[in-house]
Amino acid sequence: MKISTAVAAAAFYLALGVILVNFPGHCDAALEVGFYKGKCNSRDVEGIVFSVVERRMNETKGIAAALIRLHFHDCFVKGCDASILLDGNSCEKNATANQSVRGYDVIDEAKELLEEACEGVVSCADIIAIAARDAVQLSGGVRYEVQTGRRDGIESLASNVDLPSPSFSVSQSADAFKNKGIGLEDMVLLLGGHTIGFTHCSFIEDRLYNFGGSGKADPTMDPSLVEKLIVICPKNSTADAPVSLDQNPASTFVFDSSFYNQTQHHRGVLHIDQELALDPLTNNTVANLTTGNNFLARFGQAMVKLGAVEVLTDPQGEIRKSCRVVNNKHRSPFSLLG
Repeated sequence: MKISTAVAAAAFYLALGVILVNFPGHCDAALEVGFYKGKCNSRDVEGIVFSVVERRMNETKGIAAALIRLHFHDCFVKGCDASILLDGNSCEKNATANQSVRGYDVIDEAKELLEEACEGVVSCADIIAIAARDAVQLSGGVRYEVQTGRRDGIESLASNVDLPSPSFSVSQSADAFKNKGIGLEDMVLLLGGHTIGFTHCSFIEDRLYNFGGSGKADPTMDPSLVEKLIVICPKNSTADAPVSLDQNPASTFVFDSSFYNQTQHHRGVLHIDQELALDPLTNNTVANLTTGNNFLARFGQAMVKLGAVEVLTDPQGEIRKSCRVVNNKHRSPFSLLG
């Protein structure tokens, strides 16, 4: 008996909405741990990605934060479908919020090796998720199991990019995450990825020189941090220098809970980061993460939830031959790729 289109669609979206990651061994209904086992000519898919990430991190430490950010920016726009990787005049990577996103070449390298090992098997979306996990592990975090089985999307439009702003309040940010099926505590955990992250002067200029139109620095920022940052970010400078989001020099590239400790001392660099420690909605969570020892494990669980946002699975989407372009069968004079 044939199932109606409406019923099938309802069943699919229900499956996407069920996220079972609260306990070890559970996985999203649409994804699974070890999806590629036995599907790549006995090659270790995750091992291939790991080797690329490891080598690139040995060359450039900052690439770890870039890969985590790449995963976040992909998943927050039409789900974790590698749409951020597609090239085109009006594609996602050309949106203002994505101008400083990096790590595309790392994914390209891993994809090339995987195509050699097993052509047309591993999606670009899964490579992004695996690479982000490896970046966490290689930075000192806990290795968590990545669910795989995603397929790649065929649309990428800059107009779809609507990411939470670093100047958001906690409630605004919470609403943005809630719209993606991610709760308040998981939002706080995911923002903990800033422990190895960087921003640029243009994103904090208002906090240093004209917070809320006051003509002064944000009063919630430690004065000594203000003094330090105005040296890095002179007023009206066009250099737009990078700024570490974890102001503990000993752990700039170490994945730990130092970021939360910094916010407890009013040394959060981004407005939203500092607000996490001040807002009644989240300050207890931040305090617990600062004093507890379970941040690393909980961060992994939150990343699994992020990686399950609005995923495409077989028979949806495609497995791209190149992460930068859709396969020929989907191209047309009316392509939405710009």
